[in-house]
Amino acid sequence: MPEPGAVEVAVEKFSGTVRKCQLDRVAIEEPLEIRLDYCADGKRVARSISVTMRTPGDDESLAVGFLLSEGILHARGDVREVRTCGPAVGPQKLRNVVRVELRENVAVDIKRLERHFYTTSSCGVCGKTSLEALATGSVAPLAENLLKISVAAIHGLPQRLRSAQAVFEETGGLHAAALFNATGELLALREDVGRHNAVDKLIGAEFLAGRIPLAERGILVSGRASFELMQKALMAGIALLAAVGAPSSLAVELAERYKMTLIGFLRDGRFNVYSGSWRLQE
Repeated sequence: MPEPGAVEVAVEKFSGTVRKCQLDRVAIEEPLEIRLDYCADGKRVARSISVTMRTPGDDESLAVGFLLSEGILHARGDVREVRTCGPAVGPQKLRNVVRVELRENVAVDIKRLERHFYTTSSCGVCGKTSLEALATGSVAPLAENLLKISVAAIHGLPQRLRSAQAVFEETGGLHAAALFNATGELLALREDVGRHNAVDKLIGAEFLAGRIPLAERGILVSGRASFELMQKALMAGIALLAAVGAPSSLAVELAERYKMTLIGFLRDGRFNVYSGSWRLQE
């Protein structure tokens, strides 16, 4: 059964000089607009706050995860309703708008959101001000003793991730983010053309299920560890982030400041620990 995050296209494949025409499957990429509906000065206000390119699916979770990582949402009770809307477009009849409606008593500092809103891309967020913005948002260092995991369990994560990536197997074109427990068991996985979107989908689903903060969970990402991904893990209360690729300098600095465990280059039976090695056991 074809995965819903992919679509068939006609391609010409070459092997040496031999040409073969056939159908191939590629990951879908479509824009998603996130709209926030909230109370300001006694009146309901609705405004567009972000547009991101994503792979359709889990759009409600993506929007909620984004708002959580930006410090707009704090508890499940903040959200009165989240739903897709807008016209159905394209052959897949996609709706490319998500509306998140907050309860009346939820205060929203839109100026803060605008001040700390970054144009996201596959390369993440740059700039020292990103780290300082977190320091002014009442984000506390994470508990050091709620998650312990064995080195053997860490080594087993990449293969478990790859085995669970359904759309990647069809297209080779998606990033993945997976939630795991102290034994290395994968509990949930989301895929997307954007690394940050995959993480937003993952933590957004946990938020909507009332399981935030995720103090006894770790997260594995299929690419590199950027500041932006570390920030999203921090805001969800996740103490350990492991990446198949390299970390950035700001990711390391954030991990050290907030007592997070950061693992990079997790592949081929090896990995580097850049911060928080006390959470690893032999």
